[in-house]
Amino acid sequence: MNRNVLIAIAGLIAVVLALSIWSSRQDTEVASSDKYKVGFIYIGPPGDHGWNYQHDVGRKAVEEAYGDKVETVFQENVPESADAERVMSQMALAGTDMIFATSFGYMDPVINVAKKFPGVKFEHATGYKTADNVSTYSARFYEGRSVVGHVAGKMTRTNIVGYVASFPIPEVVRGINSAYLAAKKANPNVKFKIIWIFTWYDPAKEADAAKTLISQGADVVLQHVDSSAIMSVAEEKGVYAFGQASDMSAFGPNAHLTAIINGWAPYYVEKVKQGMEGTWKGNQQVFDGIGAGMVIIGDLNDNIPDSVKKEAMAIKDGIASGTLHPFTGPINKQDGSPWLKNGETADVGTLLGMNFYVEGIEGDIPK
Repeated sequence: MNRNVLIAIAGLIAVVLALSIWSSRQDTEVASSDKYKVGFIYIGPPGDHGWNYQHDVGRKAVEEAYGDKVETVFQENVPESADAERVMSQMALAGTDMIFATSFGYMDPVINVAKKFPGVKFEHATGYKTADNVSTYSARFYEGRSVVGHVAGKMTRTNIVGYVASFPIPEVVRGINSAYLAAKKANPNVKFKIIWIFTWYDPAKEADAAKTLISQGADVVLQHVDSSAIMSVAEEKGVYAFGQASDMSAFGPNAHLTAIINGWAPYYVEKVKQGMEGTWKGNQQVFDGIGAGMVIIGDLNDNIPDSVKKEAMAIKDGIASGTLHPFTGPINKQDGSPWLKNGETADVGTLLGMNFYVEGIEGDIPK
């Protein structure tokens, strides 16, 4: 065969192959662009327990529910600062359809980025600012803290319960109040000692705070911070503690009485479905708890007497059915002024903005 003919045939084959590869890439890109893209930003690492882990469980549930119809991405260790704006802006520019911002301090960054990207849907956890393309969601963690508060009140022998708190925001304050009221009802002699550490996740600070509380006589420690450090300290010191956001019994088999587990997965699956179907709405505020499965009480340790287990489950079931409200009067504020009359329950607005301790709690809420 003529050399020129061979060259021509080779060139033709190369062109056909190139066109085939280009076509394949185009098909892949079209298929990829057809996927509904969902982004998540986390304040810390997902790990295998705690706040960020439970959000990541929700992300994976979205993938499992919708398969190749969705693509999820996440960014961990995002500070509650301008960095959050940068990360969310990058996600939006990359074609993300819906972004879940999973920490309170992302609130203003979410609002700022949402203004720049009106076509992107934003869901902000535990915040209160909304917009046409921003909705918020939070769990009634205080319901779970009513259950664990009762257990704490029954299980303490020193009558001192320690509490490691993160930031003085309404979510944390109402959790302290709820736990205290339940503990006080279970044990009129109980006292709470509270240490604020001004971080969501710092194992060293959390451990130091727990050790300080234990040195002050606390034999039960509650936490509203994210790591397992407190559970490990409790196990080492021979006191009790409760898992935060997820089961932490692996870090303290003897210390771990139970856990408040955050159930985000059903919410994430539903919101992504709404996004894909075009029924998602902004300016919505969801505030669900035990009844809706957004707050789950973990397994109860065998160290807890059966009678206390039954009482704890009765509280959980009462809250779930709506027959029991953790904030039911008569309740006074810390300064002794009346808050709720006998039989009166707290309204949602007061709970969402709670900035006071109830009567009996010592110390001040940091400013």
